[in-house]
Amino acid sequence: MVALRKRKVKGKIYYYLAHTYREKGKVKYKETYIGRRVPSNVEQIKREFVHQIYKEKWFRAFERIKTEYSKELQKMPKSVLEENIKAFMVVFTYDTNKIEGSKLSFKDTAMLLEYGITPKDRPIRDIKETEAHRKVFYEMLDYKGDLSIGIVLKWHKELFNETKPEIAGKIRDYQVYITGTHYKPPTAIEVQSYLLEFFKWYLREKDLLNPVELAALVHIRFEAIHPFGDGNGRIGRLIMNFILHKNDYPMLNIPYVGRRGYYTALERAQIKKSEQIFVLWFFKRYLKDYKRYLD
Repeated sequence: MVALRKRKVKGKIYYYLAHTYREKGKVKYKETYIGRRVPSNVEQIKREFVHQIYKEKWFRAFERIKTEYSKELQKMPKSVLEENIKAFMVVFTYDTNKIEGSKLSFKDTAMLLEYGITPKDRPIRDIKETEAHRKVFYEMLDYKGDLSIGIVLKWHKELFNETKPEIAGKIRDYQVYITGTHYKPPTAIEVQSYLLEFFKWYLREKDLLNPVELAALVHIRFEAIHPFGDGNGRIGRLIMNFILHKNDYPMLNIPYVGRRGYYTALERAQIKKSEQIFVLWFFKRYLKDYKRYLD
């Protein structure tokens, strides 16, 4: 996190922004002088300061991942690419649904999505939502438009139309709570205005931010709004991957077994009102998953 520092030198006050972080096991410190008084636009200056640090520490690595990933795709036969996408779809569908409480095992999910074999003694709702997620995932890959309220509502409706038609594709007009966290989402009255601002922000920033940073911010901001009665996490992870895929970056899966770190980063970012907590978690996760492109 960026801290505001005050120093007194020969009776005069000077203000700085400071940021401490770890890199290769070493603590690094960066600061920038911002004046004798705290500027009125200090929050904007903080964002620019952090962005410059990110550019030096993360973005070059992300760009290299994109470059090496693109080279790999160019060499790959179409049939192999299709199998790789299917394999990711199965894992992603299993994990994103499991995080939300699905009773299907990974084997159940794979047999259902690859071979059409319906698992026995599993909730029909989980089976239908697994099949619906596959459909929406492939729609997301083929979608050539941009992120909008319309496409988000469409994907949500398709995910839940058969299992929860009362909420499918509908912005909530009631309060919701998130189990296991102290964070309280916006009230029903606030949701529409927050969503409007979310999409305005996206259109304003989408060509200015690094796509990996954009994907992380889209996810944390969407989850903070929590616009649906259910399915916010699944839609949030879909639009996160839409951003990455649209910008030719490899997509990211958040595994069920690693959900604790994911939940903690989300909650801390929401409670402390510091998106950078989640963004940094996301950056580390992304580099960990794709470090093979950096070797």
